[in-house]
Amino acid sequence: MASGKAIDNVYRVEPPSAARKLRELNYCAHMVHSHIAHFYALAAPDFVVGPSASPAERNILGVVQKVGKEAGLKVINARAAAQKVQQILGGRATHPVCNIPGGVSRRPTKEEVEEIKKISESLVSFAEWSLQLFDSVVLKNKAYVNAILSDAYTIKTKYIGLVDEKNRLNFYDGMVRVIDEKGKEVAKFAPSDYLTYIVEHTEPWTYIKFPYLKKYGWKGLVLGEESGIYRVAPLARLNVSDSLATPKAQEHFVKFFKTLGGKPVHNTLATHWARLIELLYAAERMVELSNDGEILTGEIRIIPTETPKEGVGIVEAPRGTLIHHYKTDNNGIVTDVNLIVATVNNNAAICLSVKKAAQSLIHKGEVSEGLLNQVEMAFRAYDPCYACSSHSLPGQMALVVNIYNPDGSLLKSISR
Repeated sequence: MASGKAIDNVYRVEPPSAARKLRELNYCAHMVHSHIAHFYALAAPDFVVGPSASPAERNILGVVQKVGKEAGLKVINARAAAQKVQQILGGRATHPVCNIPGGVSRRPTKEEVEEIKKISESLVSFAEWSLQLFDSVVLKNKAYVNAILSDAYTIKTKYIGLVDEKNRLNFYDGMVRVIDEKGKEVAKFAPSDYLTYIVEHTEPWTYIKFPYLKKYGWKGLVLGEESGIYRVAPLARLNVSDSLATPKAQEHFVKFFKTLGGKPVHNTLATHWARLIELLYAAERMVELSNDGEILTGEIRIIPTETPKEGVGIVEAPRGTLIHHYKTDNNGIVTDVNLIVATVNNNAAICLSVKKAAQSLIHKGEVSEGLLNQVEMAFRAYDPCYACSSHSLPGQMALVVNIYNPDGSLLKSISR
């Protein structure tokens, strides 16, 4: 979706309304399937099975054993249903082929839209069931609530996310809104202006960059009001939004902030709850879009006529804000590309979250497997993808590993 929007801008063509709605419908289905996968396969084992349980049990099979086979099947079927919508609209669920410059490649049939309507309604019910499960397993468990609110899993940062004209959450389109540690809006910009606000910093010890807010500058891996470090992903998206556009998700949005002490919420583990609220929002939005008659009657593409040049596309990926920026020659051949994926946006915050958890949880050097998993929970909440966030020129090994003494002095440096 980010690539499709960037290419629209390369050719300076705005897709018609029906095409934008079809794209958003497809994208909401993607958000549903991705959020289901992360919550139940990667997050739920920590809460349903237990953070200190054996790895042999702390997995999706352990979750199914705890909640029952019927619940497990419900999860599998819901995820498959969301992917079915992607397949209908995108040609296939993985690597869809629906986006073309100026619109989409095909319109769904009336029968297909009816199927999508039924699936969307079922996904709303599933999302509500998931939130009830979270309420009974996590929110009613004092130990889990204490963990969410604990200092070990809390860092105060700035936040970034897409919002519509009313500052409501939107996955597909809108302006990029930035708030500070106290919830004050410090910037709002169009996707094409991202370079005015975001700068990417590099370090010799990692292939992943460290984006930061230009207004504050790079101060290193530190927190504070003068730090340019920010976060993206579900927690960030709720923090930057004034409300949600769908009624059921809005009720949970209000409950979320009331329960956790108001906006913004800085508790990293609360990202899991935010993810489920987004799951409900995406399902409700699917119902709205599938019932919009324009997707069956409106124009689905405007043929580009302008000479291609340059374009930026931004969407909210499941893991957070995703930026695609392309430059081309007059024939549309790409000459320059910049990608800032969600995990890159979160890179500095992930480092700080893991450090905070480790320093808070490890005492006297005693480290058990269960304790290590509790440190990992700070990492896992971000749903990171290090494969798509690590970029380097082919043939180069720029990585440097520094080993330090306890007193901070450099003991050894290893490089290639």
